[in-house]
Amino acid sequence: MAVSKSLCKRYHGDDAGIAPARGAPEVTLQEGGAPGSAMAGKAAGKPPEEILLDWKREQASLKARVVDLDTEAWQRDPAFSGLQRVGGVDVSFVKDDSGSACASLVVLSYPELEVLYEDCRMVTLTAPYVSGFLAFRELPFLVDAVQQLRQREPCLMPQVLFVDGNGVLHHRGFGVACHLGVLTDLPCIGVAKKLLQVDGLENNALHKEKIQLLKAGGDSFPLMGGSGTILGRALRSHDHSTKPLYVSVGHKISLEAAVRLTHSCCKFRIPEPVRQADIRSRDYIRRTQEVQGVPAPQSGRSKEAQRPKACPQGVSEEPAGTSKGTPAGRKACPRF
Repeated sequence: MAVSKSLCKRYHGDDAGIAPARGAPEVTLQEGGAPGSAMAGKAAGKPPEEILLDWKREQASLKARVVDLDTEAWQRDPAFSGLQRVGGVDVSFVKDDSGSACASLVVLSYPELEVLYEDCRMVTLTAPYVSGFLAFRELPFLVDAVQQLRQREPCLMPQVLFVDGNGVLHHRGFGVACHLGVLTDLPCIGVAKKLLQVDGLENNALHKEKIQLLKAGGDSFPLMGGSGTILGRALRSHDHSTKPLYVSVGHKISLEAAVRLTHSCCKFRIPEPVRQADIRSRDYIRRTQEVQGVPAPQSGRSKEAQRPKACPQGVSEEPAGTSKGTPAGRKACPRF
C-alpha cells in the first residue's frame, strides 16, 4: 500500500502554532484525571498519602484487566498480515516549565511507516510527577486524544499503540503502557530506553555482557526477574544501534509479537511511531513559542532533562542503583 505524506490529517493549532483547530484546543485537566477514572490528585504539590493509596488501588484494579496474549489475527502472522496502522504517543515538555507540555498522537501506515494522522495539543499538567505513577500525570491527555480520533476519524484508528515507557515491567506490574492499553482497549507495547530495575533486575556487569552479545538488529534476550517471571526483553532494535530497548507487554499482545513488531517498526533505534510523535510534539512547541515571542529552546535537550527534577518523597520504589546520598533526580526515574 503506497502512502503519500500529503494524506496526513493534522489536528492541532494553525500554522502559527497557537490557535486551536478542529476540536483540539489546549487542554487542562485540573484534577489530573479523565472522565470516569479515579485518576485524581491535588492540582499542585506532592499528593497526600491517601492519594497515592488511591492510585495504587486503581493500578491494582486495572491490572486485573491486562491481557498478555495475542488477541488479533495479525499478531500471530509472521509478516503481520492485516496490520495497516500503528500508533505512537508522546508528551514533550516546555523548557523550564514542567507544567506545560505538548501531548501528541500519531498514526502511521504499516509497513510503510508513513504518517497518516497527527494530533498535537498544548496541555497543562497539574498532577505532580511521582515515581511509578507516570500515567496519572500524562495519560488523561493521551486517552482523550485517542477518544477524539475514534470519534472523528475512526477509519484511522491505530491497531496497536507504542508507548515511550514500560508495561508489565513495573514495580506493581502495571506501567504506563498497560494503563493506556486498558483505558483505550487497544493493543499496547511499552518501549523504554533504560532498564527499570525491579524484581531483581539490575543493570550490572552481567546485564552489560548480555547486551554485548546482541550482534544484529532483532537480537534480544529475556528480562527474567527474581520471581522467575519474564517481564520483557532487551532488544537491539537496529544494526547500527548498540543501546538496547526494553520491550514489555502493555495490553492485548504477547511479548514475542511485541518484540517482533517493535523491531519491524524501527528505521532507527526508536520505533517510528514513538519517534514521530516526539519529533512532531517538539516541533509544535517550537512553533507555538515562536509566535508567542519566546526564544526557541536549545536543541538536543533530552526528555529526562525536560521532566521534573525530583521524585516527591513518600514513594518507596526508588529505582535501584540510586545511592542514598543522591537526590532522586529525573535521570534515576525511568518512564513507567
